[in-house]
Amino acid sequence: MYDESVPRRGRMSRRTVLAAAVTVGTAAALGAASPAATAAATATATGPGPTAGWFADPTRAARPKFRWWWPDGLVDPDEITREIDQIADAGFGGVEIAAVHHSIRDKSLLDTARHGWGSTPWRDGVEAALRRAARRGVTVDITLGPSWPVAVPGVTPDDEAAAKELVHGRAELAGGATYEGPVPPPVHEPAPGVTATRLLAVQAARVDTAHSTRKETGLAPDSVRDLTADVTGGTLTWTAPADGDWVLISYWQRGSAQQPESGPHSAPAAYVVDHFSAAGTAAVTDYWERHLLTPGLRRLLKAAGGAFFEDSVEMETDGLVWTGRLPQEFEKRTGRPLLPYLPVLVLDDSNQVFAFEAQLTRQIRHDFWGTVSALFNRHHLRALRDWAHGLDMTLRSQPYGLQTDAIESAAILDIAEGESLGFKNLDDYRCLAGGRDMAGHTVLSCESGAYNGSAYSTTWDRVLRTMGGAYAAGVNQTVLHGFSYAKAPEAQWPGFAAFSPYNGSPGYGESWGPRQPTWRHVGDISGYLGRVHQVLQAGTVRADVAVYRQTGYTATGIGASWFTSTGVPLGWTHQFISGALLDLPNAEVSGGRLAPDGPAYKALFVEGDFFHGSTPTLALADARTLLRFAKAGLPMVLLGAFDQALTPGVPDSGETERLREVLARLLALPNVVRVTEKPAVGDALTALGVSPDVRHSVSSTLLNAHRVTKEADFYYLCNGKHAETVKPPVAAIDHDVTLRCTRGREPVPYLLDPWTGEAVRVGRYTREGDEITLRVALRPGQTRIVALGRPGFFGDRHGNRPYAVSSDADEVLFTRDGLTVRAAAAGTYRTTLSQGRTVTTTFRSVPAVIEPDRWNVEVEDWFPGSDVTRTEKVRRNLVLDTLLPWSKIPGLEDSAGIGRYRTTVVLPRDWSPASHGAFLDLGQVSDTFRVTVNGKESGPADRLSPVLDVGPLLRRGENTIEIEVATPLVNRLRTTRPEVFGSLTRQDHGLVGPVRLVPYAQAGI
Repeated sequence: MYDESVPRRGRMSRRTVLAAAVTVGTAAALGAASPAATAAATATATGPGPTAGWFADPTRAARPKFRWWWPDGLVDPDEITREIDQIADAGFGGVEIAAVHHSIRDKSLLDTARHGWGSTPWRDGVEAALRRAARRGVTVDITLGPSWPVAVPGVTPDDEAAAKELVHGRAELAGGATYEGPVPPPVHEPAPGVTATRLLAVQAARVDTAHSTRKETGLAPDSVRDLTADVTGGTLTWTAPADGDWVLISYWQRGSAQQPESGPHSAPAAYVVDHFSAAGTAAVTDYWERHLLTPGLRRLLKAAGGAFFEDSVEMETDGLVWTGRLPQEFEKRTGRPLLPYLPVLVLDDSNQVFAFEAQLTRQIRHDFWGTVSALFNRHHLRALRDWAHGLDMTLRSQPYGLQTDAIESAAILDIAEGESLGFKNLDDYRCLAGGRDMAGHTVLSCESGAYNGSAYSTTWDRVLRTMGGAYAAGVNQTVLHGFSYAKAPEAQWPGFAAFSPYNGSPGYGESWGPRQPTWRHVGDISGYLGRVHQVLQAGTVRADVAVYRQTGYTATGIGASWFTSTGVPLGWTHQFISGALLDLPNAEVSGGRLAPDGPAYKALFVEGDFFHGSTPTLALADARTLLRFAKAGLPMVLLGAFDQALTPGVPDSGETERLREVLARLLALPNVVRVTEKPAVGDALTALGVSPDVRHSVSSTLLNAHRVTKEADFYYLCNGKHAETVKPPVAAIDHDVTLRCTRGREPVPYLLDPWTGEAVRVGRYTREGDEITLRVALRPGQTRIVALGRPGFFGDRHGNRPYAVSSDADEVLFTRDGLTVRAAAAGTYRTTLSQGRTVTTTFRSVPAVIEPDRWNVEVEDWFPGSDVTRTEKVRRNLVLDTLLPWSKIPGLEDSAGIGRYRTTVVLPRDWSPASHGAFLDLGQVSDTFRVTVNGKESGPADRLSPVLDVGPLLRRGENTIEIEVATPLVNRLRTTRPEVFGSLTRQDHGLVGPVRLVPYAQAGI
């Protein structure tokens, strides 16, 4: 969870000016995983082969999860058991227990001494959750500490294990002047609780305005002098040379005293640990081992096989994040001492203070953050992962928030996670997906649905639109934000909500559960998400191109030249890899593919470092690896002046020349093309014979993801973009799409409906070699899943029958009666079959479209009850001649709940279920819905395209149609809690329509 709205003390965050941090890890360290972790990460991929049942009923491991917010340990085991049942009954597969209560202003009401995080009641609640979850087949993940970042009780700000910062002091000095007095103190006072501040060094440097920027004071690098030895008793006497103005800089190490968000959560209070030292991680694991892991809890955790979870790394400092051994580790890594470089590293409230010449400054910062990244990945992520494996658990983490190589981190973690709130576009996910897939992991998770100011007004279609694009970028697990425990101090109807109110206004995300009217239909949502996950966790991912990134962090919104703006709209897929991934066992080339047993990239794309002025840089070791890849046959495209490339860090003597010599050999190879303009990238790929697995001749908002199993190729298709505010908005699409099959000959396409679980053979398409071309029509946010497999795949009995290659009818599809033609208007239609034969079909009449003009409406209006979690439901009945949103119906303006709309339509006497059918188009409907025709449910329907085929439920004469609609609670909360929700405008919920019954005629061929 990343909160952009709240100013924090010296936040070191994604808003910080980012510096390069590419690290190189060993293959063993990146790829290590326990048998338990491997089994957990690949359970779906190695499960039963794809069948109709496999898709219709996804495993619990593939089903979506909830972030489950507790008010620390103020929970009742019986209520915990009930909530596990509610989540399981609704079709969800897991929970993540997190101590979060931002909505509670008076923290003393939580009684942290007796009911804090880690207390006996908290452990009792965890054990109750684990016991019930085991019976219900639900997985339980647990955050490593209360709230975020990771912290544990017993650590004080001055402890070795506590988070550290490096702050600076400064004093200006004219040339020839003498400074005499105390060492310049830190520009910021220490936080409360910090009692120990240690002087690291004192330096003097001459000001060089040629290197100054708008915010940074320029310094001459060769003028830096170490005055630490001249300090006596905390005072310094020094006379500046007469050759210009000088600045004295002091550097102080101290604890940051950061506590987890919205604390205190425990007694004693918890403080954030050092994320870059073994001591910091040991403080976390030792606390669990000594205070939390009772024999009973240890047994339950081992049996459950869940994950420990860590939220995004939001370290807050007045200066620079620090750890005691940074100078030694920097010198060990680079061969150069750190202290002479400190002036261009120190920060003041996330702003750089000093600068040398621009290129040198960039290279120094790269080396520093590379060292920090290596320490974070080694001492924090790997250590926590290995400890979790000892408990037969895995580690899931959001490895971003600092200037570290999150791509490498994703390769280390059992499960990397992104977030829909903090991620700015799909390329943020593609960074983590590259690390996951190069390391051979399966799952990329997403904290989903946290919208600022949208508590109790979030609709499921908004969540689905957001996740649609994320799935195309590699996400295949959804952790919904979230499910709140029922009650807590200060909570009001409809119950405790972790983030609402938030500073007096509606907060982040939702508190889903039975408190929401839409929970009545949530099984449709969980089924849809589970089936999407089931497909996207199956087999192995395929991506067209690997984009080499010199700087491996994410949550930046920085994409790839040409691919993000032009290639993706044409069907291309890409992922990002950093230098660390080039050492993995999968990083080999065979058959012209990089990582042939994994993502099987067809080409590698290298451009300048976006985070440093697009400077063309490559580490010498990485350049040598790329040369090896190219010699093995991997096509490459380089954008920019790579014949004049620089090292990303400070070069050793002669290193730049050696780099350029390697690149000259690389650029001379026939399968390597260097271009100077972004539009030329596509032409270069074509010249190299590289094409995407998905193609369409028109630029489109269609996104895709490709997975391969032994049985089939699976293509996930979505019409959408991750950013909901994109302009112009996503429009409906309707065009041909060509899909490549990598498994078997003469593939047959099947359409998999993630809403119903049905898998049916596609009736109209063309096939040329290993490629299938079919028509794709999708509304904004809508998805399709296509499987290309052998004839008879999914148990289909039509697998060997002829299919249509063209038709002027509306639809050609396979039904129980075989290949069938449908049309919404009378006439004669010609259909050409795959054998070359042309068939004509004549429909003499098709009933006219029916738009009901009278509706009986029963509204179940929700109000606060006698208790925080009780809801009173008042029934209202009305008749509507015109459908309107509730906000515009007198008496329902502020209503929220469930509405049941009934109408009657009359079909003509010549109506025949064998030759007729109809689509029910609901038009505008919000939020969730279910349809019943003549007393029979139609089944789940696509929330983003509310058009249902109700043909099998219709009969001649009178037909009764009922549409049940459930709304969010915001309109009611505007009146019951105006101090929080009154500023929001009424939302237009309910059935708005127009509702149309659109008949069709059909006949078998």
